[in-house]
Amino acid sequence: MDNSLTLKAGTFGGFALSVIPNITSADVLKTIVLAFIGAVISFGVTVLLKRLTSKKK
Repeated sequence: MDNSLTLKAGTFGGFALSVIPNITSADVLKTIVLAFIGAVISFGVTVLLKRLTSKKK
């Protein structure tokens, strides 16, 4: 097996050129919305867990 940089670049280039034309603006928008929802939920859970686990003075 050849693990050269040329082989990796060619593989990535072929993959990118086959995937990029199939991405629609609706997919990008859906990804942005889902990432935002995930970030908000993650932040909320972190704040909640800090409040639940913090020791009161």
